[in-house]
Amino acid sequence: LDAYFSGTKVKWILDNVEGAREKAERGELLFGNIDTWLIWNLTGGKVHATDYSNASRTMLFNIHDLKWDDDILKELNIPKSMLPEVKPSSYIYGKTKKDLLGSEVIIAGDAGDQQAALFGQACFEEGMAKNTYGTGCFMLMNTGEKAVKSNNGLLTTIAWGAEGKVEYALEGSIFIGGAVIQWLRDELKIIDSAAESEKYAMEVEDTNGVYLVPAFVGLGAPYWDMYARGAILGLTRGTSRAHIIRAALESIAYQTNDVLKAMEEDSKIKLNALKVDGGAVANNFLMNFQADVLNVPVFRPQVIETTALGASYLAGLAVKYWNSKDDILNNWALDRKFEPNMDECTRANLINGWHKAVKRALDWNR
Repeated sequence: LDAYFSGTKVKWILDNVEGAREKAERGELLFGNIDTWLIWNLTGGKVHATDYSNASRTMLFNIHDLKWDDDILKELNIPKSMLPEVKPSSYIYGKTKKDLLGSEVIIAGDAGDQQAALFGQACFEEGMAKNTYGTGCFMLMNTGEKAVKSNNGLLTTIAWGAEGKVEYALEGSIFIGGAVIQWLRDELKIIDSAAESEKYAMEVEDTNGVYLVPAFVGLGAPYWDMYARGAILGLTRGTSRAHIIRAALESIAYQTNDVLKAMEEDSKIKLNALKVDGGAVANNFLMNFQADVLNVPVFRPQVIETTALGASYLAGLAVKYWNSKDDILNNWALDRKFEPNMDECTRANLINGWHKAVKRALDWNR
């Protein structure tokens, strides 16, 4: 159980907000993720629906049978009648209200943001993976038509429903990614812009032994410790602003490595490359260090807003703008490839130091 998912939040609302349960039982209160709310409003309340990928993140959906789980609903005492209808990700859901956009526009694609990014990165084959670097980081690996159960703190999720079949993925959620750079800028005020972090990081050869664990809201995969808290370790009189900034950037790469190793162990697939997207991938230092830590090439596409791209691809398939995923694959274009350039001894020492630092931050606030 984790508050990351919708199910326990719905239960809390029904149990604690006056009149909520009664309204739900009368059909006057409905549930849905943001996608459901958008579809409902775009169609003028005609369509109450979601897709497989969003439903799989509620903790209320059976991802194997592709239906709401009666046992979980009973355990949480949530009326099934308040839940949306679940459809494929690439599907014609309906049309917008005519007075909204001046004409009725087809709504044909719906997917969770990270699943959409996986699709936008054209990770269509089993074992292909992408990492999105935003406020947080989210790594997904396509596991094909098999739902792989994780023994390493990862989420087993539906990737998408398209072309008449459902595909699955393993996901690792990192709560604080690019947000650690925002923290340096807005709270510590040691940089004026996020872009400055790259300049400072490259002014020093390393962090001088400093590690920054950005567990400001706990740690996500593979630790799932809501009691972990942020820490800066290894400080000396020789520590400079540049060392701390570099340690912050490196923390993003270390967390990604933790997730990737868990994915490899669960899937039994050795990753040979990682596709990346999101705002933080513009930082060349971070991408170079990421390749070094992972010891695999990192591919940055020309279009880094792949979540929006994936949603458009799913919609385009539904309305036959694209005939197949092969058409979409031909659209993917490389901006830059980052090759690993770090010796194994250095890599192992750095990662061991990171794990030592994480251990200090775990369970801090219990």
